[in-house]
Amino acid sequence: MQTATIRRTSRKPVADDRVTARIPHANRLLIERAAAVYGATLNQFIVQSALDRADKILEREETLRLSERDSRIFLEALENPPSPSDKLLAGLKAHDQLVKC
Repeated sequence: MQTATIRRTSRKPVADDRVTARIPHANRLLIERAAAVYGATLNQFIVQSALDRADKILEREETLRLSERDSRIFLEALENPPSPSDKLLAGLKAHDQLVKC
């Protein structure tokens, strides 16, 4: 009796997007030196450096940091939310009239 053999091939995602930039020659030489010290090709170094910087920027811009005091106030409001105000109730009523779900 024959058995079927399943071959699993791991395929790396194909990089098909290209980014080009014109930079002064001195900057290219500096980046090439840094890439060599880092042990990467120029392209690998530029891509990795850009990704590292993008991560830092997005973390800084998309992360909400609260002081200990503000954290306590926030958690307290989550655990014991205040009663809805008249303005909120009026807004909900207006929404219900405008939007029929």
